Amino acid sequence: MVKRRIDTPDGDFLDIDWHLASSSRLAVIAHGLEGNSRRPYVLGMARALVLAGWDCITYNFRGCSHEMNRTPSMYHSGLTDDLHTVLQYGLDHGIYDDAALIGFSMGGNQVMKYLGENPARVPAKVKRAIGISVPCDLASSAEKLCRKSNFIYNHYFLRSMKNKIRLKNKQYPELYPIEKLPSVRNLIDFDNAYTAPVNGFADAQDYYRKSSCKQFLKNITVPSLILNAQDDPFLSEACYPVDEATASQALSLQIPAYGGHVGFADIPLEKQLWSEDRTIRFLNT
Repeated sequence: MVKRRIDTPDGDFLDIDWHLASSSRLAVIAHGLEGNSRRPYVLGMARALVLAGWDCITYNFRGCSHEMNRTPSMYHSGLTDDLHTVLQYGLDHGIYDDAALIGFSMGGNQVMKYLGENPARVPAKVKRAIGISVPCDLASSAEKLCRKSNFIYNHYFLRSMKNKIRLKNKQYPELYPIEKLPSVRNLIDFDNAYTAPVNGFADAQDYYRKSSCKQFLKNITVPSLILNAQDDPFLSEACYPVDEATASQALSLQIPAYGGHVGFADIPLEKQLWSEDRTIRFLNT
């Protein structure tokens, strides 16, 4: 594995991990909310891809590296520019004939939004894409995450996100006022207080509406697969785009009965998750 820091067009940086298999095929993996390139689910997928003959780039969203990014903005569900930057960086080396995109949860929303919001922007070498546990409708997914049944997840995410606000406050105190932190009790509160205003949205609902990938799925032309488990505690009914997949010649939707959120472990447990095996089979078909 090779670690690199690459520049972004707006003067910031992205930290990437390049997993090499001496391949002519490149896969780019986008992690989920408050994840990073070293999370077990990311490393597991990277390992599976390398063993299947793919080079793989995993990257850290802004604010998810060991060092806080320079510019005011942080990552959010609808940010696709950084995904494009990482993908283009890999392809610019001139050693890859084909490419694929893989996104987990929030990263899956970004991948599907990227493919559908401006299909002409997507490099022709991108031949396949897969989203795992994708919150296709962000508003209803956020509401479900805020329920009492998801208290543990909500607490885990907020603790990490609030710590990052304290760090950004040292850089940009006017954009990230820590005085708002005590009133932030769930993800929607956080997005109203910070995500939306910092990134130019009117409020959390405006952010969810404009950033949800569901509205862009009909425009996807790259063969793509969404894997959303029926028992995913984060996904609402609106997050299963049955109608969009039925009407599309490029998009497929698979809804396993079990898998939770970014789980999909086979029983008995194997070294490779079912979702990893399914991804490899889809990419290599």
